Formats: sequence, C-alpha cells, structure tokens
Amino acid sequence: MRGVMIQLQVIHAILLREVKTRFGEHQWGYAWALIEPTIWIGTFVGMYYLMGRTTLAGLPLVSFLVTGIVTFAAFRKTSNQTVSAISGNKGLLFYPQVRPLDLVMSRALLEAATQFVVFTLLMIGAVLIEGRLGFESALSTIAGLAMAVGLGASFGLVLCGLTTLSTTVERIHGPLLRPLFWISAVFYPLDSAPSGLREVMLYNPLVHAIEMVRDGWFPGYQSRHIDPWYPAGWILVLLFFGLSLERVARRKA
Repeated sequence: MRGVMIQLQVIHAILLREVKTRFGEHQWGYAWALIEPTIWIGTFVGMYYLMGRTTLAGLPLVSFLVTGIVTFAAFRKTSNQTVSAISGNKGLLFYPQVRPLDLVMSRALLEAATQFVVFTLLMIGAVLIEGRLGFESALSTIAGLAMAVGLGASFGLVLCGLTTLSTTVERIHGPLLRPLFWISAVFYPLDSAPSGLREVMLYNPLVHAIEMVRDGWFPGYQSRHIDPWYPAGWILVLLFFGLSLERVARRKA
C-alpha cells in the first residue's frame, strides 16, 4: 500500500510539472487548447454554410462537429503526448522513484482532463449559439470520450515503448494518424457513409468512440452499428503490448 501511495505522489508531482511546462510558459498556453478545436469547428461550419447546409442528420451543426472533432482530438493529442513521454522527460528517470510508466500516465491524465474541459466549454458555446440544450445520456457521452482517451493513451504507450528501440517511430507517428481523421466519421454521420465503406470504417475503434459520444449527447440519435466492447478490447490489447514494451524501456532507462 505504501508503494502505491508513493507512486501516486510521483504521478501527481509529474502531472504538476507537465501543467507548468505545457501551459505555464506561454501566455496563450491554456487558451490554445480551446482555440485549436474552435478553428477546426469554425472551418467546417463555414464549409457547410457555403454548401447551404445548417444541420447534419437533422442535428445542430456546431454541436455535431464538437462531438466529432473534440473526441478525435482527445485520441490524437493523448497519443501525441504519451508517445514522447519518455524521450521528453529522460532526466526524471534518474530519480529511482520515477518509472517510465509514471511519465506516460501523467501525460495521459493531463490530456484527458484538458479535453473534458474543452468539450464542456465548446458545448456550452454551441448551446448558446444554437439555443438548444438536452442530451440523452451523460454516461454514454463521458464513456465515449474516455474510450477515445484510452485508445490514445494505450496506442501512445505502445509507440512510446517502440521509440526506445528506434527513434524513427516518433517521426512517423504524425503521418500515421492523419488518414484516421477522414475515416473516423469526425464531421459526418456514420450512417451517411456508403454501406461498403461503413463496414470497413467499423474496424476503426475510434469510430465507435465518436458515435458513442453522439449517441449519448443527442436525444433520438441512435447509432445502430457501435459496439462499446470493441474499442475496450483494443485498449486492453494495446495496453498489454504497451506494458510489455514499458518493461523493456525500464531496463534501458
């Protein structure tokens, strides 16, 4: 029990350090976490208005885009932060209490908290713009966001472990994720995709997380194809491989 408490204190200390490093050194540090997805949402809103569309699948446009873009960002940013957790904090590993897994967990927790706050603030803004408030299930919405964070953290943990074997992994991480944006139903309903493409997209666990968020947020929106156990299974498998690689990283640290 004492060992667990020590590790929790270590994670808390690293978490506070990460907050100061990421957000405290620049005047726009905290604001940028909100500005970036707002720019993406504004861009797509502008595109849809130019095409003469103000709703998607009968749902308010801004809220719909928030559910997709922020959920995808929760995956991408968590993955980005965890993949460089060890390489960006090698100096801390000289302390015997600090393990590579502590660095990964601290970054994942910080990104999870950040994205939940961003989602809440953007949805408040969407409600003020659209004048509509109401959601089906807060539990489903939170679970979908948590799944996205879990996928990002577990995937990032695998790549983080692989970076100890080859530094090339960190460089290819960004290009590897870019195609996912277009095949994750971020800015369109899954049911609007052609049936053949939809079947392929359902192999992407992030699609299930995004649709879970929408299923929980919008009353009457029912995604007939999602399976919450599918992304959960991906998270468990990736965690298994990631933790195995973390042991390798610990020996090399």
